Amino acid sequence: MMQNVPAFSELLADTRYSAVHLEMRDSYGIASEAAEFAEYERTGVRSDLDPDGEGWSDWVPMIRSAVARGVVVRRARIVSEPVSTYIRYEHAGTVVNLAAGEQVRWLPRRRASDLALPGNDFWLFDGRVLRFNHFTGDGASGGPEMCGDQAVVKLCAEAFEAVWARAVPHEQYFV
Repeated sequence: MMQNVPAFSELLADTRYSAVHLEMRDSYGIASEAAEFAEYERTGVRSDLDPDGEGWSDWVPMIRSAVARGVVVRRARIVSEPVSTYIRYEHAGTVVNLAAGEQVRWLPRRRASDLALPGNDFWLFDGRVLRFNHFTGDGASGGPEMCGDQAVVKLCAEAFEAVWARAVPHEQYFV
């Protein structure tokens, strides 16, 4: 595993053709989402759905820029069913990911039982370098870790493609 962890924006800026993201948790406790998620829990409505809104001002332009230069950005989420409140919140906000240019699919966890999956969420850039996302037990960020070990890269690339092949496109997955 590599010690230095470049910013995500730097990694994506250096990406030429592909960025894939595998998410496998049913809830996350990301501090920057806390207020919005608490509002969603109270109301069942996600209010930050404007791709050009302040809440997405870092993410959307970064993804749009990558897609504009030919990078295919795919995100796959493995979820337990019935889905958690957090997954409903994520699902509601996915319209912004799509508007930015991402492709998103969902895989019910029961359909992933026979897949070999890594132990952590990750981003894989150009099929060559991994950025693992570590989380604490309560879903807070545990910090990223870079990996260039080609055996691990291969495992993660194959896992992502297996999930992607089985997963349901966002437009067809209803929570």
